[in-house]
Amino acid sequence: MSAMSTSANFPEPEHSGLLKFLSAAFYAVSSFLIIVVNKTILTNYRFPSYMFLGIGQMTTTILILYFAKMNQTVHFQDFDRSVLVKIFPLPLLYVGNHITGLASTKKLSLPMFTVLRKFTILMTMIMEARLLRKTFPNRLIYSVLAIVFGALVAASSDLAFDAEGYTFILLNDVFTAASGVYTKKKLGTEGLGKYGILFYNAFIIVIPTLLASAFTGDLHKAITYEHWLNAPFVSCFLISCLMGFVLMYSIVLCSHYNSALTTTVVGAIKNVAVAYIGMFLGGDYLFSWTNFLGLNICISGGLVYSYLTFHSSSKPSQSDESGIQGNQDQLIIPLMEDSIDRLPVK
Repeated sequence: MSAMSTSANFPEPEHSGLLKFLSAAFYAVSSFLIIVVNKTILTNYRFPSYMFLGIGQMTTTILILYFAKMNQTVHFQDFDRSVLVKIFPLPLLYVGNHITGLASTKKLSLPMFTVLRKFTILMTMIMEARLLRKTFPNRLIYSVLAIVFGALVAASSDLAFDAEGYTFILLNDVFTAASGVYTKKKLGTEGLGKYGILFYNAFIIVIPTLLASAFTGDLHKAITYEHWLNAPFVSCFLISCLMGFVLMYSIVLCSHYNSALTTTVVGAIKNVAVAYIGMFLGGDYLFSWTNFLGLNICISGGLVYSYLTFHSSSKPSQSDESGIQGNQDQLIIPLMEDSIDRLPVK
């Protein structure tokens, strides 16, 4: 009962605004860099396998953390049956996120993919309210709604309906939001911590992914790829594998110092920033005032969210001092009556 009570109330130490900002910036930069590297491998070099690239990234994560654990640089518990219980359902959420993400990418146009991905933010907010029993200030919720509204405006000229594509992308939103919230929840699990989550998530997933790659013929395409002796390609591939570990670590670190919602919003802001860069450098951006207006609404909402999150964390909240005043500007997302009884036990 004590474990459930702790999980439900979700007490956590208050981190400084600088740590929160730096961890969020680290995640944003890591996410941007891996996009550049992966695009080089998959587009410029025409490497035929997304899945094999993912296997390389997971294997790199396992090796780095294993040797770091052997050298006692990092600490997490040895593998036993309890690990499977502690880390569940993160591996399943990761696989679901990966599969639905690839499927929706093929089915939807880029503008529609972008707008529907923004619903991950709302889903994350709702899941944090239900699973972690968090409340959010009105101003924070309005900034999130502005991000979603901006995405709707930006994509309003490209609303081609595809039932299968919509299903995949909305499932992808659910998996992404659930993965973020459960990562935040599992960070407090005894014996795991940041490094245990990274290691065992990759360790549990890599073998089934390898088997699936072999079964579908994807592994054969990757092995017989013609440029394995090409030094620039091999360098890019190894950098991508290393960046896969860095990205996963940055996500967990950002979730540790911030909320799962903040991690999701940072990813959304990064995507809008990439769109801005694409206007000038990509050469394939088709300008329209509607799309440009939507992007500006998105980035404005994201900047307001960032200011409210990181500025408020640098000074004590009045609600912490009085216990009453801070509740006046909060919108409490209601919980179902039986939701407390269904909270997962760590």
